[in-house]
Amino acid sequence: MAQAKPKLKETLEAAIDEMVTKGILWPEALAQFEKLFLSRVLRESNGNLCRASELMGLHRNTLSKKLRDHKLEKGARKK
Repeated sequence: MAQAKPKLKETLEAAIDEMVTKGILWPEALAQFEKLFLSRVLRESNGNLCRASELMGLHRNTLSKKLRDHKLEKGARKK
């Protein structure tokens, strides 16, 4: 029988435990989370910034700035 999918809280707690143990500081952890989240939403929206901004609850201009800050490509696509 397949193992049940871990709950979000449990998954985050495990990731946080690992980061704290490794001495990762808050600014680095936050930046890495934001970059991964942005990348995933861009793939989900097939690189459509309007759709990605809706999924994230951000203004499109704010999303564009965050993409520049993290040096992410706007045209990310699902694989």
